[in-house]
Amino acid sequence: MRVLVTGASGFIGAVVTDALAAAGHAVTAMVRDPAAAPTFAPGVEVVVADLLQSPTLARAGVTRGFDGVCHLAALTRVRESRTAPLRYFQANLTGTANLLTALEAGTERTGVAPAFVFGSSCAVYGDMDLTGVPESRRPDPSNPYGASKLAAERLLGHQAGTGLLGGVILRSFNVAGAALGHFDSDDSRIIPAAIAVASGRRDVFRVNGDGRALREYVHVGDMAAAYLTALTMAAPGRCATYNVGSGVGVSVIDVLAAVGRASGRPVRRVHCPPVAEPQALIGDSRRIRAELGWNSPCSSIERIVADAWHHGRAAGSTGVPPRQRNVPIIT
Repeated sequence: MRVLVTGASGFIGAVVTDALAAAGHAVTAMVRDPAAAPTFAPGVEVVVADLLQSPTLARAGVTRGFDGVCHLAALTRVRESRTAPLRYFQANLTGTANLLTALEAGTERTGVAPAFVFGSSCAVYGDMDLTGVPESRRPDPSNPYGASKLAAERLLGHQAGTGLLGGVILRSFNVAGAALGHFDSDDSRIIPAAIAVASGRRDVFRVNGDGRALREYVHVGDMAAAYLTALTMAAPGRCATYNVGSGVGVSVIDVLAAVGRASGRPVRRVHCPPVAEPQALIGDSRRIRAELGWNSPCSSIERIVADAWHHGRAAGSTGVPPRQRNVPIIT
């Protein structure tokens, strides 16, 4: 398949890009800032475009037509979205609309209705305590990030209804770990922050309350496998939604203990006042396992943390791999 990956500079996007290339697909990685692009597998085409600047999509060749698209470009920070809701809706909804418009031009040119896999989030469900939340639960996002993702989901559903593409929505929970030389260096997230303390790059990990709130984690390699599988299952005129997660609740205290075991160093912590948050947010991923045959063999917290620790240490403290050389850049 000829597959376009948006957000290829991001943690998940980079792993999906290289996993597609390893599976033999012809991959085009779309990045907004070429200076921040990671090293991709040999043969991956890199194009530069901004989803909020439609002319750049045409210049980057997005309108040429693709067999498949993995759309991962997004703003993703919940707290930031509360102070910049317009920015989040522009990036996550308007950006998706612009991409769909460019792809429609490609379909008109080639007659190929692409498989479109959209990276969504459990944030669409809201802040209620949930254990085993199914895809059928009515979404109720409590922040602009989740609301913008839900709006983009609905737009994709309507576009799929035209028959011009087949849609699959993947609602992820917490994606972590490392794979294919890519790891998460965003210290605003729990596992990278704990690793930063264990490696001596940060002094202390701040725990809100008692650290017993439960979240679920999925290994980035397992997440990438969901994208690859979804591409082959999307059918023009339809849009399916799947949770992607391990189904196992893990507390912050559990994460810190796992980082301590992987690093051989205790993670220094201080307990701060509790914040308003769900005490449990764990999804039901039985549907994707039954319908797509997806599984999560790498998604134990021990494996996730061990891979994140070893890959991060091997790449150095900056967490920024060198940019790929000798790859065509289209602007």
